[in-house]
Amino acid sequence: MTSGSRSATIVRVFDALLDGKDNYEADRAVRDRLLRLDPSFACAAWDMRAFLARVARYLAGQAGISQFLDCGPALPVGENTHEIALRLNPESSVVYLSADPLVLAYGRALLADNDRTHMAKVNITRAETIFADPVVGKHIDFDRPVAMIHVGTLHHYPDRFDPWQAIADCVERFASGSYIVLGHMVDPGPGHELADFPAQVSEIYADAVDGYGAWFRPLDRVKAMLDGLEILEPGFVPIADWWPDGPRTRPQSPIQRLFIGAVARKP
Repeated sequence: MTSGSRSATIVRVFDALLDGKDNYEADRAVRDRLLRLDPSFACAAWDMRAFLARVARYLAGQAGISQFLDCGPALPVGENTHEIALRLNPESSVVYLSADPLVLAYGRALLADNDRTHMAKVNITRAETIFADPVVGKHIDFDRPVAMIHVGTLHHYPDRFDPWQAIADCVERFASGSYIVLGHMVDPGPGHELADFPAQVSEIYADAVDGYGAWFRPLDRVKAMLDGLEILEPGFVPIADWWPDGPRTRPQSPIQRLFIGAVARKP
């Protein structure tokens, strides 16, 4: 895609970082600014995709989860949650939740012939819109365990959207044995060698991305999103270090060190 007039969006900037085809000049300009700040920013984007794949394999293959709510999905680059879940359990049901028009349009077109995977237009920070959505209600049985995936989503919403309550409201209605998957950028705090990095990233998003920014939060505030849940080993770690497929072969860049993830289970 090419256009000089469209504003950048979070979804298309991410697509550009992954060398996808569904982005515009404005999105690539943001990508280039991020890469000048940290040349491994694209590696962090791929880390996120790999983390999602490992988590989906674990949940569908070992934890026995057959219902997935994937919040804020990216444009289709690489293997997606439904492909992994359905490969391991053909009876899985996956609903992608998004309010992004491009994601919804692509998803509905790609999944038109897939009766186990669906798209729902909802506000992912408002649980009532999720539970009231007819697509969600038709394909997810909340009397059984479900996995909700929030990777790379909530750090693009300021505190006034109350992501802590957004997760808590969902967990309250989920069955015992349900899972929350969280991936969030963390603020290391003053005195840390990367103390200035979050503000630099946030400035790039605030300057150029339409409607959303980047909110790095202190580790204790990120951990608080999973209060009351059982945190699986290895706990909160950089997403590339959550049960990696092999040994690390190079040092992690600033954004890779500050993009952490965890998987939690409702008792």
